[in-house]
Amino acid sequence: MFPDNLLNYRILLASASPRRRELLSMLGIHFDLAPALDIDEVYPGSLPPLEVSEYLARLKAEAHLPSSGPADLIITADTTVICQDQILGKPTDASDAVRMLRLLSGKTHTVVSGIAVATHARISSTSAHTQVTFADLTDDEIEHYVTRYRPFDKAGAYGIQEWIGAIGVTEIQGSYYNVMGLPLHRLYRLLQTF
Repeated sequence: MFPDNLLNYRILLASASPRRRELLSMLGIHFDLAPALDIDEVYPGSLPPLEVSEYLARLKAEAHLPSSGPADLIITADTTVICQDQILGKPTDASDAVRMLRLLSGKTHTVVSGIAVATHARISSTSAHTQVTFADLTDDEIEHYVTRYRPFDKAGAYGIQEWIGAIGVTEIQGSYYNVMGLPLHRLYRLLQTF
């Protein structure tokens, strides 16, 4: 069901993630992709790790506003994985992905997705937090996953919807869609306020 309050907007998703496109489509919202921008995703070092994703989502929204029109509504998102107070972004290469997965093995970590919805009149943002627990992963399992699935575009070097999630995730507390990169319930409620 397309929310009536959005009928006067052209909705733009500012994300290169195919998962976010697929997830947003689940809400029944018609959208276009915003032009890609090269945004320096830098945040203050003093910012608590749980607030980084929402900060970056707002930063991305603000970067897209100058090139948007008055009837455009821009959706941005950012996902981070936090383990032992370390923020795990996207891995730089295969060895970095292996390092991240070894760190996550046998532990519970937090996945935070920040989302922002912006028009020329206002920006609203929120974030969702999900606890994910991994079983102990063997080096062979980690190497297989990194080699075959190449998770270099994923925060924390894994996609819960892929093989590693099927064999490794033992427990999840919170939104599954948040772990995929877009907390749909939070986004839907945020969109209803526009």
